[in-house]
Amino acid sequence: MIERTAESILYASRWLLAPIYMGLSLGLVILGIKFFQEILHVLPLLFSMKETEVVLLILSLIDIALVGGLLVMVMLSGYENFVSTIDIKEGSEKLAWLGKMDSGSLKQKVAASIVAISSIHLLKAFMNADHIDNDKLMWYVIIHMTFVLSALGMAVVDKMNQH
Repeated sequence: MIERTAESILYASRWLLAPIYMGLSLGLVILGIKFFQEILHVLPLLFSMKETEVVLLILSLIDIALVGGLLVMVMLSGYENFVSTIDIKEGSEKLAWLGKMDSGSLKQKVAASIVAISSIHLLKAFMNADHIDNDKLMWYVIIHMTFVLSALGMAVVDKMNQH
């Protein structure tokens, strides 16, 4: 009786994650606001900007889009994996990966997204290298390589666990 009650309470406590996943949707709203703030900020300056400044701006917008995609992925698949399945009506638009991503593949996708985001930051740093100290650039590369090696390590461990 006590064991069954404890297990029921533990299982029901998964719903404590639901507000956290809902909160991530607010993060998505914030990202959207920052995205359009960047665009509105640059529109009056567009014709006076140098090509490298435009490329840096576009990289920043791509960065925001990648973080937004990461948020959606974590929000939806995390909810499905740990809280409850998402019921979508027949004939409604459903993301192809929804319901197919377990926590292991979610970790791999998050790691790959972090590597992609880090790559964009590194590229932005290299495009602005004449304004950044060499030792700072070196640390950017070291940190990026740490992300790459971590993602590779997680993929190898996941592959080993599948066999």
